[in-house]
Amino acid sequence: MLRSFLSLSLALCALSAGRRPASGDWKALFDGKTTQGWHTYGQPSAGSAWKAQDGVLFLDASSKSGRGDLVTDKEYDNFDLKLQWKVAKGANSGIMFLVHEDTSKYKETYDTGPEMQILDNEGHPDGKYLKHRAGDLYDLIPCKVQTVKAVGEWNQVEIHLKNDKLKMYLNGVEVVETTLWDDDWKAMVAKSKFAQYPGFAIYHKGHISLQDHGGDEGVFFKDIQIKEL
Repeated sequence: MLRSFLSLSLALCALSAGRRPASGDWKALFDGKTTQGWHTYGQPSAGSAWKAQDGVLFLDASSKSGRGDLVTDKEYDNFDLKLQWKVAKGANSGIMFLVHEDTSKYKETYDTGPEMQILDNEGHPDGKYLKHRAGDLYDLIPCKVQTVKAVGEWNQVEIHLKNDKLKMYLNGVEVVETTLWDDDWKAMVAKSKFAQYPGFAIYHKGHISLQDHGGDEGVFFKDIQIKEL
């Protein structure tokens, strides 16, 4: 009886502190210790430049080998993705989704996958361009409002895709909302740099990817979880 009372008391304390038990529908995509569940695009496992330490998954940008975009082993169609990211000064990265992994046709993740931009807006040249800033649906839709935090601070992301409805959030604020695959979407893609990529955003199911943009600046991720809808 005493043990049951203590367990109940601890659970109530956790709830009062805002540490609510995770929903059973949510699944961790990162165990905090390894790159299990991920591999480098086109490779059987994660490249050595991707490290896991103290609950953080990060790209060791000082490494000259083992580079490349990281992708989930599993593919997803309807999902709610949450994670946190931070960058070093001058860094550029992104979160791709609906990535179709067929390296005989598509050499890069961005050949097929739309991207939520990750960027040091002040320290990277892309920060000067509309639709290329942190939180934007890259080269397609700019953020409704700028909510990105300073270099070195954690940013919270949510990407919600249900059928053709896409919503993206940055630090608790909806920054992008759009409909995929309709005539307006196709017209928008046709006016973007992705017009030259015939496989871009044509797949309704694919991998989630964390981008290695190839620079010398680090990018860091944690608390990566997903709910299939």
